[in-house]
Amino acid sequence: MSVLNTRFTETFGVEHPVVQGGMQWVGRAELAAAVSEAGGLGLITALTQPTPADLVREIEKARKLTDKPFGVNLTILPAINPPPYDEYRRAIVDSGIRIVETAGSNPEPHMGLFKEHGVKVLHKCTSVRHALKAQRIGVDAVSIDGFECAGHPGEDDIPGLVLIPAAADRLTIPFIASGGFGDARGLVAALALGADGINMGSRFMCTVESPISPAVKQAIVDADERDTELIFRPLRNTARVAKNSVSTEVVRILASGGEFADVRDLVAGARGRLVYENGDVEAGVWSVGMVQGIIHDVPTAGDLVRRIVDEAASIIRGRLTGLLAPAKVSP
Repeated sequence: MSVLNTRFTETFGVEHPVVQGGMQWVGRAELAAAVSEAGGLGLITALTQPTPADLVREIEKARKLTDKPFGVNLTILPAINPPPYDEYRRAIVDSGIRIVETAGSNPEPHMGLFKEHGVKVLHKCTSVRHALKAQRIGVDAVSIDGFECAGHPGEDDIPGLVLIPAAADRLTIPFIASGGFGDARGLVAALALGADGINMGSRFMCTVESPISPAVKQAIVDADERDTELIFRPLRNTARVAKNSVSTEVVRILASGGEFADVRDLVAGARGRLVYENGDVEAGVWSVGMVQGIIHDVPTAGDLVRRIVDEAASIIRGRLTGLLAPAKVSP
């Protein structure tokens, strides 16, 4: 198998510059372990687990499946009744996890404990300015999301083709590119634009080990790049989700002057979870990126990682090298 060494692989001690995004309801032990076992970086999503004790058990389950490095995603978001973040953080550290992906809010309040215990922090951002702030507070790397991504792309609407080289121009720490990546071509493009690897969410949803319903995986395979919807735009809390009857209704209500209270029941997280569990893709809103337009199969996570890395190496050695014409020598 080919090996692509980057600053990211060296910093985080993994074989390949391919990261499985920390996805709510998706980032469980079986998927994270399968990605890591293949040489990528798998992530368990902390808040998918109901309690910190459940997270500890999920980490132990992953350890029985792989002895390679994997991490935990801790997404910090404002809430009326926030989860016990301090307890989740302590569970991560006490379980011996040494890689954490933070997302959502500023990770600075969590950095002290993580650094004290030798935890490397990868922080997810949607803009260069936020990436630079994360760099200043001492994260080890950032994952920068282009506008194509699933979930929350921020409010700047900057696609990866511009955002990635803009980040490369200003960051000194390693960074990986996220949003719109699903195959070897994307990995090669990200490396060419200055990133040190890629993060994939939607692509890993469509793998054998992904814990979502086969019907949802097939819906992603059947969809194209136009089949997403941007909800919450008027609220300045944009989220990219699958286009269905629910997301279309949410957009209509808010565009006609509605407020969050008017769509609260439509966008309830419990409904989205049921989509993943029961396979009814019209049951609620659920996250997926534009990259679904280039997702055509449901391989094992290990086969996907190996395929992407091997094909990326072939592109670099073959097509790209072949474009270099010999220099002409003047007579």
